[in-house]
Amino acid sequence: MARGWESKSVEAQQAEAGEKTTKNRTKLTPEAAARHRERENLRLSRQRVLQQLEATQNPLLRSSLEAALSELDEKLSHFEK
Repeated sequence: MARGWESKSVEAQQAEAGEKTTKNRTKLTPEAAARHRERENLRLSRQRVLQQLEATQNPLLRSSLEAALSELDEKLSHFEK
């Protein structure tokens, strides 16, 4: 019986948490949402390139990754304006 009560409590907590996150979110315009997604994709790409850069020892790959990192930084800088 204790399990039944615990699971109901967990369900109630999850439902309450879902309601809170829905209330706290602000509605974005489609343009703002697309811009946010693009910025997040660039940020994640930059993070992946940095990880690859740390792991590689190949000079050709390193120079390619550094160029990619520079390009990503430039694209991200447009979002800060």
